[in-house]
Amino acid sequence: MSVPSLEISTLPAAEITGEVLVLGVRSTPDGPQLLADDATLQDALRSIGATGSPDQLLRVPASGATASVALIGVGGTTDADALRYAAGSALRQLRGVERVVLALPADDAESLAAVAEGAGLGAYRFAGYKTRSGADERGPASAVVIPSEVDDAETVVERARITAEAVHRVRDLVNTPANDLYPENLAERAAELAAVAGVESTVLDEAALEAGGFGGLLGVGRGSARGPRMVRLDWNPTGAAQHLALVGKGITFDTGGLSLKPASSMVGMKYDMTGAASVLAAVLAIAALELPVRVTGWLCLAENMPSGTATRPGDVLTIKGGTTVEVLNTDAEGRLVLADGLVAAAEDQPDVIVDIATLTGAARVALGDRIVGTMGDRDLVAQVLETAEAVGEEFWAMPLPPYLRRKLDSEIADLANAKIGDPAGGMLLAGLFLQEFIGQRADGTPIPWAHLDIAGPANNGVGAYGFTPKGSSGVGVRTLIGLADRLSRGV
Repeated sequence: MSVPSLEISTLPAAEITGEVLVLGVRSTPDGPQLLADDATLQDALRSIGATGSPDQLLRVPASGATASVALIGVGGTTDADALRYAAGSALRQLRGVERVVLALPADDAESLAAVAEGAGLGAYRFAGYKTRSGADERGPASAVVIPSEVDDAETVVERARITAEAVHRVRDLVNTPANDLYPENLAERAAELAAVAGVESTVLDEAALEAGGFGGLLGVGRGSARGPRMVRLDWNPTGAAQHLALVGKGITFDTGGLSLKPASSMVGMKYDMTGAASVLAAVLAIAALELPVRVTGWLCLAENMPSGTATRPGDVLTIKGGTTVEVLNTDAEGRLVLADGLVAAAEDQPDVIVDIATLTGAARVALGDRIVGTMGDRDLVAQVLETAEAVGEEFWAMPLPPYLRRKLDSEIADLANAKIGDPAGGMLLAGLFLQEFIGQRADGTPIPWAHLDIAGPANNGVGAYGFTPKGSSGVGVRTLIGLADRLSRGV
């Protein structure tokens, strides 16, 4: 994991030393418009094919402190989202250079934060297993200089760096193959990272899970030779007035268990621990930012494998707290481990619970590859959506219709984990299942809870775009950090 150094300079962009000077080009009804004062280059835009469309990057020779100019399209607007996207796209595409001068508009704290964050997010590469190098393996820039005279610019940029580092952490963990990342060593990594960050951690192994009644985790992990783990993370700064609990699904590989997936559907299933990685990265970032909010993170880690000891369709598991679940589909395992995590999280009586999971293929069918399905308490969901919009992530509210709950009825247990033979409303049924495990406040009202289904956007299986590479995207982490910040400020 390596985020480029993000530097601020008060010098004019043309006087800053660098290999590439990045300038923005806006798309307007009258043609491309250069977002810099250079009449000669403005006149040449049409002749070199510049349009200002997002992700268009053109290189032209330059004079002065930089060897070349890169023109990056920002689209039809220069708001924070457009600047973040353009900065990320430029740094993602510029490879084999060390030092980039990123001269996009950064005239206020919001635009500076967007440019810095986009640059950090876009300058990512995972090549931990490459043994051969080539032109396509050139790394991203190691240093980015942003011309800006914004007050307290260093603080703004440091926050952007920490946020980008959190997203990179998720990408690195998710991109690591399952033979090298499994419940035990992921738990060890989480504990080591937490210790460095000043976050307390507790790892529950199989014996501790058994003693604690974590039947969902044990049932899902039963088929693997590599047993399940639960990791609890605690960031509890002095003066924290709010308590946020984060619960993440961490299936380090998902074969479907005895309800075995087809071979093609198993490819990429190392990404099924993205929710847990996101919780880990968010808690570490919240601590690095020293946000005055208590955060408890729960990483629900298991490997879902078929074997002679695996949970069978028709078996009944007892979730932490005593609820019994008939397992009709062992490939609906994420909700089982999350149920344990949600019950455990509720025992601390937090003010808010948010879970994040690559939970259902139905979410991808309904919302595509870039939008996070968001369900739960109406007021909290509204806050999550506002936060996502503010940080530039796409979330969409989905309902939890009470009349669908009967589809989870079981003849022999409190509920079933899935409805067999009926694909309708799969994302909503998963949300309704999780809702059964949300605890109550002391006054008897439910603890506010939101469920984030990131199954679609967590893994970018098509071409890279903006600051998003192919592979793990790190979606949701910036929203979790933003929500913690919002709670810390009481808004």
